[in-house]
Amino acid sequence: MFRILKDAWKIPDLKKKILYTILLLIVFRLGSHIPVPFVSKELLTQLFGGDGNTLFSLANIVSGRALQNATIFAMSITPYINSSIIMQLLTVAIPALERMSKEGEEGRKKIGQITRYVTIVLAFVQAAGLYLTVADPAFKGVATFFTVVLTLTAGTAFLMWLGEQINEKGIGNGISLIIFAGILSGAPSAIYAIFANDVNWILLIVMVIIVVAVIGFIVLMNNAERRIPVQYAKRVVGRKMYGGQSTHIPVKVAMAGVMPIIFAVSIMAFPGTIGQMFGKTAASGGFWGGLINFFSPGNVWYSIIYFILIILFTFFYTEIQFNPIEIANNIKNNGGSVAGLRPGRPTSDFIRMILNRITMIGAIFIALIAVMPSLLANINPAFAFGGTSLLIVVGVALETVKQIESQMLMRHYKGFLE
Repeated sequence: MFRILKDAWKIPDLKKKILYTILLLIVFRLGSHIPVPFVSKELLTQLFGGDGNTLFSLANIVSGRALQNATIFAMSITPYINSSIIMQLLTVAIPALERMSKEGEEGRKKIGQITRYVTIVLAFVQAAGLYLTVADPAFKGVATFFTVVLTLTAGTAFLMWLGEQINEKGIGNGISLIIFAGILSGAPSAIYAIFANDVNWILLIVMVIIVVAVIGFIVLMNNAERRIPVQYAKRVVGRKMYGGQSTHIPVKVAMAGVMPIIFAVSIMAFPGTIGQMFGKTAASGGFWGGLINFFSPGNVWYSIIYFILIILFTFFYTEIQFNPIEIANNIKNNGGSVAGLRPGRPTSDFIRMILNRITMIGAIFIALIAVMPSLLANINPAFAFGGTSLLIVVGVALETVKQIESQMLMRHYKGFLE
């Protein structure tokens, strides 16, 4: 990886793109320290004073602690992620959007534009909810409402624009890199917290070994794929012959990425989030106290339900992304076939069988990475680390390096042809 970055730095065009990307990420981090006015520090402290298993805690990690500090980027890019998920689900459910998604580049642009509008609406609603939760009671009013809500909405819109600028003029996926930078920004404080007190060096070494092993496992599973061989028949059109080549359909093991974890953690964090809005905690007792305690990461039932939900959401999200019937029809329409299978229904059944097996492996992998930190933390609190954060950081790093490598390869071939 470091060799690829070193070689890319020697190419002026790529060097300019890397510097441009770094500059925009610095702008993001600077904006994460500009506070929003009329926010109550006491209410904000109460919001993050629970056991950490709330949607606020998840959003705080993604925003790089900007939510906890009530800055202009407090909501980060979360509304855009939610908007993208909603549009993906609606594309499957609404025929008009499904037709639009198949119209090529023009259709994707239209869906992208709708996604931006939905993002602004979601950001406004989320900002309004945040205002009602943490606004200073001494300054509440219509003017204060619009000041806080529009500032937070503008912050999200600006981050969305930053992500698009990175996509167009920088390197890597802009939205992913903003999340990547937000998560990594918490690393220095986490390292400081480890060394602030007496350090158990044996536990620290064991924890480093575990983290390195988990990262290696994530890299292995991210790159793993099952290739379904496809043979295209030869066709004679006029005096030219087409087809006759062999290719394959890659089915990635970790196709769903971190989306199942986001879905599952949102459901598991929902009771704690609602309870915290009403001032309830695990120590409150009664119905709310019992419910919040049941859905706390330290509870063994939490880990079991969390594990099962991740597996179910992995199958659900993979089904949305990868349609075996559509793939089989495309192969048939282009004169291709999977070796030993007739085109049409037999091919789609075979692809679905392969997909289900691969998805199960990927689902167990994602669930293990997500649940492992809480299981290790039960053994010793020093082992606590974010499995979801590791998945995101490693995944984005691999994706960015692949993009740099592909651009280097493209320039190599261009130079050879010239």
